[in-house]
Amino acid sequence: MNIKRVVFDTNVIVSASLSRNGNPANIYRMFLTGTLALFYCEEILAEYEDVLYRPYLKIFPSDADIIMAAVRQHGKKVIVTPSTNPMPDEDDRVFYDTAKTAGAFLITGNKKHYPSEQFILAPSAFVKLLEDDS
Repeated sequence: MNIKRVVFDTNVIVSASLSRNGNPANIYRMFLTGTLALFYCEEILAEYEDVLYRPYLKIFPSDADIIMAAVRQHGKKVIVTPSTNPMPDEDDRVFYDTAKTAGAFLITGNKKHYPSEQFILAPSAFVKLLEDDS
């Protein structure tokens, strides 16, 4: 199986942090084991950091530290080429543009925030794609 290029929407990282089971956690572990190549830009990194440390999410700061270190160490930073495509949620444009720039799948639990495109997948659809490829 070839290594898939991915961008994780923040909700995937948060879900993986809150539950060690389920598709987001499995996908995150695939990144940690090198099965997936995770791409990010500085804006995405800043959002991950902002959200992971929010007290109401009850993610242990030590867990957030580990996630942030893993993304910085093993992820691939890109300089994003901005798009002008209409977006249902402009706040999520950075994830869309990063995925487009990197030629990656955008994995998100909020597909409604994005245009309908084949490279934008829910975690369950991405896992199915990987299973179908193997």
